[in-house]
Amino acid sequence: MKFGDRIKERRTAQKMTLEQLAQATDSSKSYIWELENKNPPRPSAEKLSAIAKALDVTVDYLFGRDEQTLEQAEDKAFYRSYSGLPPETRRQLREMAKILGTKKPE
Repeated sequence: MKFGDRIKERRTAQKMTLEQLAQATDSSKSYIWELENKNPPRPSAEKLSAIAKALDVTVDYLFGRDEQTLEQAEDKAFYRSYSGLPPETRRQLREMAKILGTKKPE
């Protein structure tokens, strides 16, 4: 899958419009459209990082440079967000994860 296809797939899966992704990444709607539809795209590192963050994946996932699954990319993006949280919030999330991990499936 190409870079632009991955952006579009993630954007539509999250029910984001071109305009919403553009706003989230401080880009123009036409710029996002070009990334999704032109080949080869030439985004800056700053824009790549912003797009990956807005779509809750990694830059590597968008480029398909490794064999990273979508789930693995989402986990890495979550950890990136988690790492930036205050210590008390991280502690609370760890406690919640323990509780959820011991819950029996219905």
